[in-house]
Amino acid sequence: MDRIRCSTGREVSDSHDGDDAGNELSAPTATAVLTHVVKSIVDDAEAVRVEAIPSKGRIKLQVKVGPGDLGRVIGRRGRTAQSIRTVVRAAGTRDGADIDVDFVDD
Repeated sequence: MDRIRCSTGREVSDSHDGDDAGNELSAPTATAVLTHVVKSIVDDAEAVRVEAIPSKGRIKLQVKVGPGDLGRVIGRRGRTAQSIRTVVRAAGTRDGADIDVDFVDD
């Protein structure tokens, strides 16, 4: 595995971070950003759960919120949810991961 310094000054390698064959993909920055944003929107911040699921070279972040809070997170015409997805995908680039965000109703 060779490590080189990219134009932004960060070190990168030519190794693959993970796949569906059992290697774990992770996106700690994206997960933290998603958790923070959702907790700041909902009434019951303790009920917020974010689960990372590797899927075909991408990471799917599933968000579960307390009863009655899903509407707040989705927003009118889905605008809030789309904005959250945009911010979290941008945070995922810092982790070098492609991110999908799903809001799940229990």
